[in-house]
Amino acid sequence: MDADIEKKAAAAKSLDWIRDGMLVGLGSGSTAAHMIRELGKKVADGGLTIKAVPSSDETAELAQNAGIQLLTLEEAGTLDVNIDGADEFDAKLQLIKGGGGAHLREKIVAHNSKFNIVIADSGKQVERLGKFKLPLETIPFATKNIMTELDGMGLSPVLRKKGDDVYRTDEQNYIVDIDVFEQNDLVALNHRLIQIPGVVETGLFLDTTDVIIMGKGEDTVIFEK
Repeated sequence: MDADIEKKAAAAKSLDWIRDGMLVGLGSGSTAAHMIRELGKKVADGGLTIKAVPSSDETAELAQNAGIQLLTLEEAGTLDVNIDGADEFDAKLQLIKGGGGAHLREKIVAHNSKFNIVIADSGKQVERLGKFKLPLETIPFATKNIMTELDGMGLSPVLRKKGDDVYRTDEQNYIVDIDVFEQNDLVALNHRLIQIPGVVETGLFLDTTDVIIMGKGEDTVIFEK
């Protein structure tokens, strides 16, 4: 089945959780983009009034074009619901995110939301996290030293590039992608990584998700805690 069809199915289903007057977190990436476009249609039809906080500059532009009223996180405070995608998820509703480089803001939005929904195609479901490399957002000043330390931990760090240039996040930081497939204790690993000065955030979302909506063909399967 075409992954894009599954993404659209999951994105459409997620709008069942949106109510009039809600403050909504808008995730980033291709699946979230489908959700934002569908949400924009509901707003344009006059059937739904919401305000939203985007998790990336790209999402903000997409939401504005869809006619969704945006707030800063500071203005919004706590959000009612956040809808975002994932690069991988497992049976414990643990995620790896950050393939698009937005996981820092995505995790901030998720942390400040009462309820977190993840939407994904069936290709994102895995038995064990880590086939997708884990992104770390790092301060440029410290990145070379961080990579040396990560290499010493056996994590095979790779500095993310965009063409010939070093990739920059919306916060103008770097991303280092690491191999965590052989790691058995992701909670301990996440804690250790975050303790390295200059590592701003990891792409491990271990306890934020309340519901995962997975597209399967033209239908959806829902996983809950």
